[in-house]
Amino acid sequence: MAFDVQVAIDCAAPHELADWWAEALGWQVESQDESLIRRMIQTGAAAEGDTIRHRGALVWRAGAAINSPDPDRPRVLFQHVPEPKNGKNRVHVDVRVGPERQEAEVSRLLAMGATELWRASQGPHAWVTMADPEGNEFCVG
Repeated sequence: MAFDVQVAIDCAAPHELADWWAEALGWQVESQDESLIRRMIQTGAAAEGDTIRHRGALVWRAGAAINSPDPDRPRVLFQHVPEPKNGKNRVHVDVRVGPERQEAEVSRLLAMGATELWRASQGPHAWVTMADPEGNEFCVG
C-alpha cells in the first residue's frame, strides 16, 4: 500500500517562510482560492480572523504550502504555531546539490537570509548544516 506524504513545518510566519523555501528550492507557493475563502466567511464556516492579507491576496492565516514542479515529490506545508522553536529539529530537509554546486548554493542561501551553523563530513560525503530565517535546520550537500 502506498501513501501520499506531506511534510509539515511549524513556524511563526507561514506565508513568509513558504515564500523563502519556494525561492530556495525553485518550487511554487500553492495558490489559495480567495473566492472560496470569502464564501466560507459569508456562510459562517470561517471567520475574518482566520485570514490575513499576504502579497495583496486574502489567505488562510494558519498556513501556506509549496509544491515541486515534480508531482512525485511531497507537498511542504508551513503551519503557524504560537510557540517559538526550541532546540534542534528532530526532522530536517536535505537539499542535495552535489559537491560541485555545494558552495554556490550555500552562498546563495546565505544571501537569502539563511545562517550557516556548521560543516561536517562522513567518508566521501560532506554537508553544511544551515538554518532558514526562523531557525529550522536543513543540510546542503
